[in-house]
Amino acid sequence: MKPVFSAAGLRVNWINYKTGYKGLAFKMDVDKRQAYIGIQLTQKDSDLRDLFYEQLEELRGVLHASVEEEWIWEQQAVNALHRPISQVYTTLDEVNIFRESDWPQIISFLKPRLIALDEFWSMAKYHFEPLK
Repeated sequence: MKPVFSAAGLRVNWINYKTGYKGLAFKMDVDKRQAYIGIQLTQKDSDLRDLFYEQLEELRGVLHASVEEEWIWEQQAVNALHRPISQVYTTLDEVNIFRESDWPQIISFLKPRLIALDEFWSMAKYHFEPLK
């Protein structure tokens, strides 16, 4: 992904993508069962997290158009540390990070979605300005 520039034409650290908003992050994870990519809202204040989720929900159509598929929306979820979060995500099941033969499928799943998230965010971030 290093040679791939952002939608704005800038170099970007794709692993630690900066959204500019505390508690709003793009996450990717791959384990021995599935690959995951999504937007996670991790604000400790549940009211603030709900506001961010509502703003994101208003952009549901824009997000789905950018990623060219429907994603799963969860306003009330928990992360791996059992902390409350909200998330919008999709998964690729039956892949294993430890099985080298799955790597091309995993990369083909994550790469276009991460690029699409960047394209979405280049337009959507302004919608969140009132929450800064």
